[in-house]
Amino acid sequence: MSRIALTRADYVRKELRRKYVPIASTVLACLTVLLPIVATAPLVPDFAFLVLIAWRLLRPEIWSTTTALPLGLFNDLIAGHPLGQSMALWTITFLAFDLLDSRMLFRDYWMDWFFAALAIAFYVTGGWLIGGMMGSTIDLAVLLPQLGASILAFPLVARLVLALDRWRLSR
Repeated sequence: MSRIALTRADYVRKELRRKYVPIASTVLACLTVLLPIVATAPLVPDFAFLVLIAWRLLRPEIWSTTTALPLGLFNDLIAGHPLGQSMALWTITFLAFDLLDSRMLFRDYWMDWFFAALAIAFYVTGGWLIGGMMGSTIDLAVLLPQLGASILAFPLVARLVLALDRWRLSR
């Protein structure tokens, strides 16, 4: 039997899902760095950043630019980046997407993938530059496989985020 109106408990559950699924999915993506994946070169994409930009491109209205600061701090603490790296790079990415949203009249799938590729390239290069300031001597060419894997993994992550968003907004 289908109900026309939601009960109070259904409404509360729906509101909790609507508010916390994007944040919870990004936090869970941050925790993927704790999985025992052994790689001798940086081949694994940063899933936290991919989920973050997928949510931002799919639903720009759910997060303000300041949301990137606490999520970036959590990512810095979990992933072991220098404190402030993800905070700064994620906030700059959100500011660029805000500027993009104010200038673009429409976006389609290919444009979102292109802008995500630019953001991923900025994030990987920014991490390399910050690592260089911290004393790392890694050549930029070593990061090219990770850059390619991240750009190619973005549509899969965007599909996952889209499925989460449909579940989040479902009745």
